[in-house]
Amino acid sequence: MTPSASPLFYTPAGTFIGWRDGAVVRASGIRYARAMRFQPPVDEAPAPEPVLATVPGPACPQVVDALLSQALGPALTNLTYDEDCLRLTVTAPADAEPAARLPVIVWIHGGSYVSGAGDLPFYDPARLVEEQRVVVVAVTYRLGLFGFLARPEVPANLGLLDLLSALRWVQRNVGGFGGDAPNVTLLGHSSGGDAAAHLIVAEGAAGLFRRVILHSAPLGLAPNRGRMTAAMARAVGAIPPAASHEEVLAREAQAWRAARWQGLKSGMPFGTQYGAFPLPAEAAAEQAWRAAAPTVDVLIGATAEELRFFAVIDPKFRWLAGVPLLGPALTRGLVAAASRRIYVAPAAAFARRHARAGGRAYLFEVTFRPRGSVFGAAHTIDLPLLFGTRDTWAAVPLLGDAPWEEVEEAGREVRRLWADFARHGALPAAAEVPGVLRVRRM
Repeated sequence: MTPSASPLFYTPAGTFIGWRDGAVVRASGIRYARAMRFQPPVDEAPAPEPVLATVPGPACPQVVDALLSQALGPALTNLTYDEDCLRLTVTAPADAEPAARLPVIVWIHGGSYVSGAGDLPFYDPARLVEEQRVVVVAVTYRLGLFGFLARPEVPANLGLLDLLSALRWVQRNVGGFGGDAPNVTLLGHSSGGDAAAHLIVAEGAAGLFRRVILHSAPLGLAPNRGRMTAAMARAVGAIPPAASHEEVLAREAQAWRAARWQGLKSGMPFGTQYGAFPLPAEAAAEQAWRAAAPTVDVLIGATAEELRFFAVIDPKFRWLAGVPLLGPALTRGLVAAASRRIYVAPAAAFARRHARAGGRAYLFEVTFRPRGSVFGAAHTIDLPLLFGTRDTWAAVPLLGDAPWEEVEEAGREVRRLWADFARHGALPAAAEVPGVLRVRRM
């Protein structure tokens, strides 16, 4: 990196012209791979000329669920969409030199495998990067029918293969941004956490990362998905090669309808598929996680009221709260039971198995409840503790009436603990940020 007005990053992939943003520098929208529709990615070749990296990458084409705006406000609006979306953005301290060897955190966004992008403004890692002197790489990958549903003519797990390609890019090039390639931590939220958990046992992933932080991974929805996946594939059928991405997204709605009879799993019908490259067969997955445990440190957890997010925004659940006298109690019971089944109990089981197999594992619970928020300690409440700014979160209903100073104070210690884990893979045997977070070693 040079001290010029436009920072230059020299890497094996080429020279990237980035941009300064206060105390951090960024190289945005870097292409890490290319892929034909419904085909595996091909790692991007080195660029012969300097690459201008000053514009966020596009998002994978997607249907934005209007219900999400009730919790996240305008966070998912005004995105640019393109199937050519295999891009990443690197954010580093402005004074980081290539020899700095800073810890690297690779951000894998959530969104039920059908929505989101790595460069959403409320995922801005500048606070984390500036305070904790880490390098953050945010990855955008294929979603929905473009990345996570096998059909006779379409391989499974294409989005997971995208992430493997991005991690190979990180290994080869992050040193040019001051990052330490042997010290990479995956940080995944929701479906991104599910993807990161499965990358632990993915063929070709060994050596690409040393640690994982899994936020609200819906691991309770991962098993026994074969029948649902087959029904979705039949409903979608063959998609003509010349179909527009809008036509592909229309077929995605057919897949959702085919999955709706599958109980809780229908809440996230798209996802990783066992027994298809690069994942082991479902019967072998438990042993694969045990075998990988000694080589990967794990920090995993959930929020205290995960399903309250959906109980507030989804009409299927809102009617319950209106039941005379019993409504609030019924809602609390449903939220607690479904949260345990989908998120909390599977996270604890994952951590226990990992520790018993010889790995280092920590389990956390996010208890932060912003004042005036009907969402409480719901799914996604952990995000403003790590990412974003006052401006990006100001219009987000999730935070209720909480002043930004309160959110900032709540998140500062969380960011420190998470960066310590990324640096060393170790935390205190028990740690607590009162009213915000609890962590314990398993």
